[in-house]
Amino acid sequence: MANRLDPRAAAQRSSRVRTWWEPVFGALLLGSLVVTPPVVAAPPGTPSRSAEQPPAPGAEVRALHAAIMRTRDHQGLAFAVIDKRAAALHVYNAEGHLLASTAVLLGLSRGDDSVPGIGDRALGDIQPHERTTPAGRFVSEPGVNLQGEDIVWIDYTAAVSIHRLRPVHVSQRRAQRLASPTPDDNRITHGCVNVPQAFYERHLAPLFGRQHALVYVLPEQRPLAEVFAQLLQP
Repeated sequence: MANRLDPRAAAQRSSRVRTWWEPVFGALLLGSLVVTPPVVAAPPGTPSRSAEQPPAPGAEVRALHAAIMRTRDHQGLAFAVIDKRAAALHVYNAEGHLLASTAVLLGLSRGDDSVPGIGDRALGDIQPHERTTPAGRFVSEPGVNLQGEDIVWIDYTAAVSIHRLRPVHVSQRRAQRLASPTPDDNRITHGCVNVPQAFYERHLAPLFGRQHALVYVLPEQRPLAEVFAQLLQP
């Protein structure tokens, strides 16, 4: 594999992710029709998980944040914590202060690991149960696709990134999922993390789009203490 820091290689990989991984979720896959999960309806009067009412950091996010600050694991860099169970992303500056939070869209299937070699596979070879957002500690890096759109790589090898919400198939209703009051319908991507465009421009592009940063992705199947054992040990 080419050097992940080579901008030409990054552009090629970024283009492949944009071209193959995210554009057609409702297409035919291996000869069978993939059914798009429904958007979960909320009870009347339930507040929206919007930019104006972002999800607050949960107990595991707060525990991990405390461990990061205690150990200085972020090495003086800005960092983000993604809570997959809550389908939320929290951005912190280099001093560890919470700057902003937002709901996100995540990989269709629940799981804490990427399938080996998945970043080099074509869309037709990737089955729904393989579309996971991996958990762990990642050094992020900026990327640019061939259309000139910037993204933030979480795991370049697995082709997992953070990028703006983009219009794809109308039937997927991604904008509605992102704004819904429940995280239960936020599983729709091939593994990438989708955020609102305004949030990306305001909070991610300045801190993550110009230099390396840290991204911590909380597990949803394995224990937190197992994934972040070195950080959470007494």
